[in-house]
Amino acid sequence: MRNLKNILITGGAGFIGSHVVRRFVNNYPGSKIVNLDKLTYAGNLENLTDIENKPNYTFVKGDIVDGAFIDQLFEKHKFDGVIHLAAESHVDRSISNPTEFAMTNVIGTINLLNAAKKHWAGNYENCLFYHVSTDEVYGSLGEEGLFTEYTPYDPRSPYSASKASSDHFVMAYFHTYGLPVVMSNCSNNYGPNHFPEKLIPLAIHNIKEMKPVPVYGKGENVRDWLYVEDHATAIDLAFHNGVLGEKYNVGGNNEWKNIELIHLLCDIMDKKLNRPMGTSASLITFVKDRAGHDLRYAIDSSKIQAELGWKPSLVFERGLAKTVDWYLSNEKWLNDVTSGEYQKYYKGQYEER
Repeated sequence: MRNLKNILITGGAGFIGSHVVRRFVNNYPGSKIVNLDKLTYAGNLENLTDIENKPNYTFVKGDIVDGAFIDQLFEKHKFDGVIHLAAESHVDRSISNPTEFAMTNVIGTINLLNAAKKHWAGNYENCLFYHVSTDEVYGSLGEEGLFTEYTPYDPRSPYSASKASSDHFVMAYFHTYGLPVVMSNCSNNYGPNHFPEKLIPLAIHNIKEMKPVPVYGKGENVRDWLYVEDHATAIDLAFHNGVLGEKYNVGGNNEWKNIELIHLLCDIMDKKLNRPMGTSASLITFVKDRAGHDLRYAIDSSKIQAELGWKPSLVFERGLAKTVDWYLSNEKWLNDVTSGEYQKYYKGQYEER
């Protein structure tokens, strides 16, 4: 097991990142955890109020696209570990602005790799660069089959293309320079603190407010859903025990058509809000399908289960109910993130179609 003491977590104020930061700060009090986040619309320090005063935690606001800044940060903190989560991640936004995704996801990753290569030179065996990616780099599945670690890349959106490129650069630095890297590709995450532009938190928010619940096309697209804390556990295991140069697929073994998921969520919301059954389902509104919308994603996570002993802890129905409870109990958080710029984006994305 690796015992790294100065760990940089990029994108640590975001959805997945905040759960990873919390886990590492609480579980490894002997390690210094530095959370680097640009605090764009999806980065929210309210996600981390419970650990912000811990002695082993430091927050730094900054942009991974700024190579000189990243170099200075490595020089100051003497990082021996990096967990790289910072990314532009919403497909719809990538269709509107692909250049921004290329800058953050590709150039930002290269800046981090260059800083690690420079500052770890000659001491690679005591360091690790952990790169977190997505199953979307593999493209789209038909009705059968699963993505494995050996599935050829076939990205279909500017977002997945930018993540595929960053994945290739990470592995190129391993093979070319010997940089110690581990990588994982995860399926769709859900759970607390998820910014409400993604399907589940968007639907929860709209059902609560009795607003239309937008579903792309006919809702036939299939995704494999993974509870965010299970993903944080997988990252922890792979960071400390993963084999250098290897990648691990992390999925929930939990496929749902979007429309079936939304109907399940509507039933849970009706019960939680004491509304007549069918009230929430009446809000479902089908909207024009996303350009290049992949039909199905599904992860084979047998490698990380066999090699590192990881497995999902929650069945989906329980995890979804737990997620709904969190959003209904954290109205201030939800209200804060659904004001201002988010409202402008929401209007342009769904109401002006």
